[in-house]
Order: sequence, then C-alpha cells, then structure tokens
Amino acid sequence: MPAPSSPTVHLAVALDGAGWHPAAWREPGAGADRLFSAAHWAAQVAEAESGLLDFVTFEDSLALQSTDPAEPDGRTDQVRGRLDAVLTAARVAPLTRHIGLVPSVSATHTEPFHVSKAVATLDYVSAGRAGLRVQISERPDEARHFGRRTDIGTTAGLYAEAADHIEVVRRLWDSWEDDAEIRDAATGRFVDRAKLHPVDFEGRHFSVRGPSITPRPPQGQPLVTALASDPAALPLLAHGADLGYLTPRDADQARSAVAAVRAAREEAGRAAEPLHLFGDVVVFLDEAPVVAERRLQRLDAAHGSAYTSDAHVFTGTPEQLADLLLEWRRAGLSGFRLRPGVAAHDLPAITRGLAPELRRRGLLRRAYEASSLRGLLGLPRPANRYAAA
Repeated sequence: MPAPSSPTVHLAVALDGAGWHPAAWREPGAGADRLFSAAHWAAQVAEAESGLLDFVTFEDSLALQSTDPAEPDGRTDQVRGRLDAVLTAARVAPLTRHIGLVPSVSATHTEPFHVSKAVATLDYVSAGRAGLRVQISERPDEARHFGRRTDIGTTAGLYAEAADHIEVVRRLWDSWEDDAEIRDAATGRFVDRAKLHPVDFEGRHFSVRGPSITPRPPQGQPLVTALASDPAALPLLAHGADLGYLTPRDADQARSAVAAVRAAREEAGRAAEPLHLFGDVVVFLDEAPVVAERRLQRLDAAHGSAYTSDAHVFTGTPEQLADLLLEWRRAGLSGFRLRPGVAAHDLPAITRGLAPELRRRGLLRRAYEASSLRGLLGLPRPANRYAAA
C-alpha cells in the first residue's frame, strides 16, 4: 500500500467556518458577518493556493453544529449553520487555478447517484481538481430530517454502507467511457450509446442500475478521501479510499495507525494500490510558543472550557510545527491536513510561515507541477473498468 514516492510533504487545509476553535468567530478579523458569503470562502481558498498547498477540504453536516456529538446542544454563542460543501467548492472553482477542492458528503443519507453527478460536475468546473470526503452520520436528529430510516444501525454498519456508497460512485464515474461523446454534427451523432454502461450494483444498502447522466470526469476518478479517527473506519480506507486522514497524537501513534491501515489494505487485497495517509493536526501558530498558548487560553476562556479535538492540538511556531511534521513523516505519513484554529490568523500562518519553512528545508513544492489533483498527489489517472481492453 505504498503512497507514490515524493521528496516533498503534501499539505492540505481543512476549512470550517471561522476556524476549528468554537470561539474563532469572535476573534478580530474573523469576519463573522461574511461566513455565509462566497467572498469568505474564495478568500480562504485563494490564501491556501498562495501557499502552494495540494488541496482544501470543506466541512459539512446534515444538522446544526453541536458540542455534543450525539444531539443538538442549543448553544447560541457559537457558529451555527453551514453552506453546502459541494456547491461552495463549485462556486470557488472558477476563481482558482491549481489547488484541489474536496467537499465533505454524508454517505448515510445521500444517494450515491446524486453524489457521483455532483462531484463529476465539480471536476468539470475545476478542470480536474475535484475530490470527495466521505463521512457517516450517526446522529438521530440528522436521520429525522429525512424520515426514511428510524434505525441507522451501528457505527461499523454505517461504515460498511459508506464503502458500498463509494463503490457505486466509482462505478458511475466509469459508466461513460472516455470517448463516449462523438459530437459529430455532420452525422448527427453526439454520443456512442454502446460506450455508456449500466453499473448494475446490487448490495445490502443500494441497488443502482446506471449509467450516470454525466460523462466521465476529467480525472477519470476524482480523489476519494475519508477520516479514520475511529478504528471502525479502517475497512473504509482499505476498500475504497485514495487518501485517508489519521489522527495520531505522536509519532508512535502515527506509526501504529499507518501499520493498521496497511494491514487492512492487505487483507482487502489492495496492498499494491497507492494510498496516501495524512495526519490531521489542529494548529495555533504564533511567533513564540508562549504567544500561541496564551491565544488558545484566551479562546478557551471565551468558549467557557478547554478546547478538545479528535486530532492533536498544536500550539507553537511554524518552525516547531515543521519539526513535528517531519518527525511524523518518518513514521509513514505522506502528508498532513491542518485545521486552522482561527482561520483569519492560522491559515495565513500556514501559508506564509509554515510553507516557506518547509520549502526552505526542501520539503514543499516551489511551483504547482500538475494540472489535476491526482497529478499533484502523484496518482495516475485510472483506466475505465468498463472499457474494452
């Protein structure tokens, strides 16, 4: 399960409102009045692209944000409400040229036919820079928005459903061969119907005939990613992902997590296929460690409790963060997805502080070297499974 070899560190940023700290929206310059504007998201993605990052992810959910993972919390002192991640990525795509765009989608309540069509469209709009972050939904209040299932099942069952969801999406992306469109005005033939294929997926969770109504995306297969902070998600990475996000707390945990994914990948019979593994880190960056720590303490005081996360929370300088990332890279990670604690402060600290430091060490690109997201990550364009040999 090797990731494509590269002398560089791959770097992504996870965008979520004003930042990952619940009190981020109250910070100077956070722009809380612009969180639901296209300009806010365009500015953040442009900042990430200026640092030559590989891609950004857009968080999403099917219910209001909550400090309680199981149900709404009723709080009104934090950001509540979101824009649709796929539509936001599509709006930003024409304003960018190189950076990958990876929206989050819930596989639990969203039909794979709709997701395949939406992400294929994003790949066209972005000229080959689309990806997908698949997630599950365990919250009963989210299920009640749809009313189609009263029992959402176990965590393991939801991840199994997500794996089927990915398989359907991938088959639908391949359901048009690359040369299915003829577009010959002289003969009146626009499409070769013999090169559109039913996917005929029959599984426990989905029954999908196909083909898609959207031609095969420019990348063939847009990047499929998933977070595996829960061990129950390992089979999802093993069977269906091009890239997985892990949440180790130190290098030893990173090494163990990488080994666990490799073992699951081998068991799934996909050990030879490339898979990137990124470490997720929440970052609070300043010119001195004590300044970063005090800023986090101020944010915690405004929030009313200490900030916690499924991922490692880092406070310090860009140089110290570079040291940490290099240590974790030696543990087997090929890249990192950084979650800015306060987007207005920590995103520029990543692009203007960390990125130049990594570049100085010869670990980050000095120019974009590929036009597609798969190309930036060293991943080949897959052959179409339905095309004749």
